[in-house]
Amino acid sequence: MTKKAENVILAFWNSHQQERQYWHRDGVAAALREVIVQLGYFKYDADEIHGNTIVNVRDILVLCEELEGK
Repeated sequence: MTKKAENVILAFWNSHQQERQYWHRDGVAAALREVIVQLGYFKYDADEIHGNTIVNVRDILVLCEELEGK
């Protein structure tokens, strides 16, 4: 498992310290934020001032396969 996959899992498990009823939604949110941190990159608009953080779907699918042990 790569460091990216490990960090996503750690982000999910580290959120476990919250109350039990919030565990799932906080865990999912923490894991998604970690996916953005690990896989996101900034792409500037044509004006080279504004832009957005982009996450490539293929990168997410590769990470999913890695987490599933494929």
